[in-house]
Amino acid sequence: MRHSTRLSVTPPTTVHPMTTRAPHSDSIGGAQAGTPVVRRARTSDVPDIKALVDAYAGKILLEKNLVTLYEAVQEFWVAEVDGRVVGCGALHVLWADLGEVRTVAVHPGVKGRGIGRLIVDKLIEIARELELGRLFVLTFEVDFFERHGFAEIDGTPVTAEVFAEMCRSYDTGVAEFLDLSYVKPNTLGNTRMLLTL
Repeated sequence: MRHSTRLSVTPPTTVHPMTTRAPHSDSIGGAQAGTPVVRRARTSDVPDIKALVDAYAGKILLEKNLVTLYEAVQEFWVAEVDGRVVGCGALHVLWADLGEVRTVAVHPGVKGRGIGRLIVDKLIEIARELELGRLFVLTFEVDFFERHGFAEIDGTPVTAEVFAEMCRSYDTGVAEFLDLSYVKPNTLGNTRMLLTL
């Protein structure tokens, strides 16, 4: 994980609208040092996101190339503790009423502190703002997502017309949602889950 030296600057006087807490954990709103902050990812976060993903690649997450992460940075949210990125997750829109929670990862050193919960809660909040009615996740972490209201599904919960249209997508995640045979090696052992918002 990349560590950077933070410059001492005068903090702004308002909370940034894209964070769940104050932008600097030791500044605004009484947040204590060590308090997680969830905010939109920036391109400068991509190396940290890559390091988080790499910690789980081949185990519970698929490997992601840097270029793929840069292309999708606008879908990502990160959790920071004391200015360090310690968690990430992405929300990808699949269809008019359907999104997918992707690439949720938490630094092993802060697991069990609620970082993953904060990230998924933020992704669900954003899904509601986008007026999505359902969220899909393909995961090994069944218990974690059940605590957020996700339930296991069989099949693909879309109409035949939507299925045919979605088959035109080049996105691997869409193919995984559709349970297409060519992505089966990527999904072995994963559980398909859905949350109705």
